Order: sequence, then structure tokens, then C-alpha cells
Amino acid sequence: MVAYLDARRYKRWKANTLQFSLKLEKNLLALAVAIQNRSYQIKPSLCFIAFEPVKREIFAGDFRDRIVHHLIFNKLNPYYDRLFVNDCYSCRKNRGTDYGIRRAAYFIRAASRNYRRPAYVLKLDISGYFMNIDRVRLYQKNKILIRRFFGRQPEKANLLLYLLKLVIFNDPTKNCRQRGSDQDWQGLPKNKSLFYAREGQGLPIGNLTSQLFGNVYLNDFDHFVKEKLKCRYYGRYVDDLVFVSADKEFLKSLIPKINFYLKNKLDLTLHPKKIYLQPVERGLKFLGTVIKPHRVYIGDRIKTNFYGAIRKTALNSSGRLADPAFFNSYLGLMKKYQTYNLRQKIMNAPTTKIALKKLRRKAAGDYTQVSYDF
Repeated sequence: MVAYLDARRYKRWKANTLQFSLKLEKNLLALAVAIQNRSYQIKPSLCFIAFEPVKREIFAGDFRDRIVHHLIFNKLNPYYDRLFVNDCYSCRKNRGTDYGIRRAAYFIRAASRNYRRPAYVLKLDISGYFMNIDRVRLYQKNKILIRRFFGRQPEKANLLLYLLKLVIFNDPTKNCRQRGSDQDWQGLPKNKSLFYAREGQGLPIGNLTSQLFGNVYLNDFDHFVKEKLKCRYYGRYVDDLVFVSADKEFLKSLIPKINFYLKNKLDLTLHPKKIYLQPVERGLKFLGTVIKPHRVYIGDRIKTNFYGAIRKTALNSSGRLADPAFFNSYLGLMKKYQTYNLRQKIMNAPTTKIALKKLRRKAAGDYTQVSYDF
């Protein structure tokens, strides 16, 4: 039941969710019996292109399958999370993007002694990360961990391994349902699509389990960087790697060592065009922000997406109102950083006033949220 409630959160209005919930007890019982009898089968996914915050290919599992994803996550994550280094930020409670940004800003202040000495930041990106995860390696890593944590509970261990095998080795490109046109895929690099992934490789972006498995797959690498390469100021969010040091040559020396490890241990490679090494004074673009000396700004992508959502609402003539929650979502993010002037400019723009009037909302005096305009 817990997995069902987790899967339903923020998805109540979806047709798939409503259909399952109409006969909730019957459907949950049937799912439980199928899992216990080892007859559970994954249904076709819905495939589409998401254009924000960046263009990417999404495979959304059937609601019934998403319940299973939450079940796996709820059973494994409490054990797995203890193994991850502190500076792994993706899909973790009390971590996330805001924590990663604050840690990166701290790394820079510490390495540069609060900008009183030269320091450098190295930023790396793993090429087509999710599309190049080796499923056999991933399954073996999980198998070792499950035997470690559930060795005294063989029934639970075998059940988890049964579900993991189905989820990890499932190919969502088979019999998937496509939403949108073929033109949506134009311009998407092949290394960002599961349709072009090598045999036995790739995980679908959109599954909760993929986020957990992404951390598991690189966990040994994180420990290698921290413990073997002695990188004190290192953080990772999915495939974005950040290193900070006062020693520029030390950072340079990391690149071939990291590439060698990724290639030989995980069959991954660094993106050759996304290697940045520069003085910290020039700023660090990380997780949608730009970290500058003594301040953090919002990145251009977030500003562009916010402007776009406002413009779309203001120009909408269909009579169907947009969900006004996007205003507070963007403003809630922006207020954490040095953005007062930017928020003031956006909220006082003519287009914004038109959008707010349509939604019957008004901006707070400090531009941190919008509320009903009575």
C-alpha cells in the first residue's frame, strides 16, 4: 500500500492512475499474487520527448509497474544510501540540487581560503550516462549488495533479485507507445536515446529505479575518487562531476585516471567536449546556477524556461488556464540565491502581469511567491 501511495503522489489525475485506483484492492491483490507466483510481467511504456529543462527521451512505465519501482526503491534505498559518499546528490533525502550547490560553493571557498588564494575548478561530464550503463554489471552490483543486506532473509533476497532482474533487463523500446511525433526526436543526439543504445546497455530516464541504479553504478567510482585519488573537494550529481583544488596540475592529472577507471571498470567515457578547467573567479555553472565569488546566481536555462512559461500563459487563448503552481516553483527556487533584482524585473514585466491577471494571482511584495488576488 505504501508503494501505491508513493506512486500515486502528484499523479492522481493521470488516466492510468485513476483506472488502477477504481478497483484498488483487487488490482493490488492481483499484483501481489503475480509477484509472489513469479508471474509478474512489465507492461509497455509510454515514450515521449520532454523539452524542459533540457531535451531528453522519457519512458514512463505503466502505473502498475511504477508501484513495483517504488516497492524496490523503498526496500533497497535505506540500505544503499548508507554506502553512498556524502557528496553524491541525486535522488537522496536531504541532499538534492540545493545541497549540491551549497557544497560546491563551500568547496570553492575552502580551496581558495575564501578567495584569498588561487584555486581551480574541474568539471567533467560522463557521455550518455544512462544510455551506456551495462545492465549485467549493474545487476551483479545489486546482487552482491542484496546478498550482503538480506543474506539472512533468503525469501526476501530472492524476491528482490527476481524483480530487479525483470526491471534491469527490461527493454522499454520494445512495444512502447509513442506520444508526440517523430519530429520530436530530431536534434536529440543518438547517445541520448535508448533506441540507439548498444545491446545490453541503457536504462530508461523516467523510472525511479533508474535514479537509484545510477547512484549504485557509480558508487565504487565515487569512493575511488575520494579515497584513492584523494579528492577532498569532489561532488557528483548523476553524471556531472565537480572537483576543486588549489593545485591546477593535480586537477589536470585526474582526467586520464578518471577516464581509465570509467572505461575499464564501467565501460563509460568522459564527454571530450565537456571538460572545463578554470580559475574559480570565473564562476562555476552547476545544477542550474552560476557560483561566483561570494554569491550564487540562477543560470540562463532556468530564467529562459520561467520566461517561456509566463509567455505561454499570457498568450494562451484557449480558455484553459495553466497551473499557477509554476510561479511559486520558480520563485521558491530563485529566492534561495541572489536574485531579488531578477525576481523584481520578471514579476513587474507587462507579460507577467497579463499572466497573473489571467490566473487571478498577485505577487508578494518581496517577489518570493504569488497568491490569490481577492
